[in-house]
Amino acid sequence: MLQPKKKAYQVIVDQIQEYFLNGELQPGEKLPTERELASRFNVSRTSVREALRKLEIKGIIDIKQGSGSFLKSPECHSLGQELSSTILKTEKKLIYEMLELRQTLEVECAFLASQRATSEDLERIGQALEMMNQVKNDVELGIQADLSFHINIVLAAHNSIFSQLFQTLSEHMQDTIRVTRTQRLKDLDRTQETIDEHKEIYLAIAAGDANQAKQLMEKHIKQIRRELTASLFNHIGEQHK
Repeated sequence: MLQPKKKAYQVIVDQIQEYFLNGELQPGEKLPTERELASRFNVSRTSVREALRKLEIKGIIDIKQGSGSFLKSPECHSLGQELSSTILKTEKKLIYEMLELRQTLEVECAFLASQRATSEDLERIGQALEMMNQVKNDVELGIQADLSFHINIVLAAHNSIFSQLFQTLSEHMQDTIRVTRTQRLKDLDRTQETIDEHKEIYLAIAAGDANQAKQLMEKHIKQIRRELTASLFNHIGEQHK
């Protein structure tokens, strides 16, 4: 079955996001002008403007009248709070699909990391865990620490395909963490429980207990899915009050 052709603006959105993920664009860097983008992608300036608006809504760029468009810093605190609501409303299906992938990929990586992790791998995972504890009251830094924890477990599995896949999908991974952490941080007790869940996974990997690490990671991601489902139902209920 043929896939529907992407709209011109979506092609530009995808390409700019790819530049960002590949490190070809750095935070604070100015994007090419509308005219240059239109010429580069062989599209109208109207399509370029639409693409830039989409990127601004997603929090990826900042459009400054008279100055141009600039790539935002991922550490912008207000960005995280704005995006959690937007993502929850507009990308529910993508988040669920990402969680399905995480359940398949990360559970296996936790198992493999327990068997293959070097002392350096364990140190990096432990550092990410410690950072999660230190910045637990900072939403955006907490997201980065959480992401680092999970990425380092995948890297500790020492499977180059898993690592490349996870790095490519890091933006979507960050989105799922942002949404779930935003929900959990509404309850201070859940913040500490989240850290404890990660600590148990780390200890199982460090102890070389592959089956325990696998079970704990699966339990962790299933819990995230349950909480997200409950949050969405509550959100719908509030809309209909």
